[in-house]
Amino acid sequence: MAEEKKEKIVYISTYGAEDPERASLPFVLANAALVMEVEAVVALQGASVFLAKKGMLEHVHSAGFAPLKELVDAFLEQGGRLLVCVPCIQERKIDVTDLIDKAVPTAGGSLTEEFLSADATLVY
Repeated sequence: MAEEKKEKIVYISTYGAEDPERASLPFVLANAALVMEVEAVVALQGASVFLAKKGMLEHVHSAGFAPLKELVDAFLEQGGRLLVCVPCIQERKIDVTDLIDKAVPTAGGSLTEEFLSADATLVY
């Protein structure tokens, strides 16, 4: 008997600390997806790559949501995958050694594969 394919959703985050609400939303939704047993991936692009830099999450909190560090920690602890755009970190002079644990530097081809294998992709 063939194993049933697990549903998968990819959230593309483009906002960082400059907009805490928009930075938090992908992680709020990704945590909900994981609780619903849906595979969840968050891809950081543009300004949001700063969120993956060590020490940054502690400074981002939006009213109405848990602090972003708590949301990201919960996401990663539940098995969520955090992908970080390689050209985006290079442009911002962020070295891969400066990224938080479990953040995975990812280039365009790999990210496109994630989109193609997902049931849905949302951009925030």
